[in-house]
Amino acid sequence: MPHNAIQLREWHEDDAPAVLAAFQAPDMRRQAPWPVVTPKDAMGWIAAWSGVGHAFAVTLGGRVVGNVAVTCIDDHDNGWVSYWTVPEVRGLGVASAAADLLARWAFEERGLYRLELGHRTDNLASCRVATKAGFLPEGIERGKLGYEGVRHDVERHARLAIDPPPRPPAVTALPATVPADLPADRPAGHGSLDRLAPGRATQG
Repeated sequence: MPHNAIQLREWHEDDAPAVLAAFQAPDMRRQAPWPVVTPKDAMGWIAAWSGVGHAFAVTLGGRVVGNVAVTCIDDHDNGWVSYWTVPEVRGLGVASAAADLLARWAFEERGLYRLELGHRTDNLASCRVATKAGFLPEGIERGKLGYEGVRHDVERHARLAIDPPPRPPAVTALPATVPADLPADRPAGHGSLDRLAPGRATQG
């Protein structure tokens, strides 16, 4: 499936069912600053992005399958990238394609110069996403994250506006196993990982 099968758009209140479904995955439950267990929680998660950066729903085959965001934008035109996808589309190239699209938007439309992200050194899947999306490794931040009394090293990646863009990551077809309760996207014309939620900035 071509790279343009992935689309980014703004989140809307009626995406709450897709958000609620996504956060039922066990490894997604720590990705929000509060438990997302009701439609109201999901609507609050969407609303919480207002004013903290730019977050986009990732769609594939007309369905919402993830989120990408750039936050912590500073006076030097730097930003921090985060992303997640629903388990059913992991390994299909969705996250790397979406992160690449976000980077291109951030450079071309938002005027940013440097984008950073980080992942635990034992999170090889997130490392592959970052690398395929053109984020080069820059070093290890020792003991940066702590979970349940255990410290984790983090590898930082960055992509600059002047870096040669990567070849658009390939995306395979949407599998039949994507839950039916992930709602179909609007028609055209309508407007992994640690704490990838509003106000959070470090990937797992």
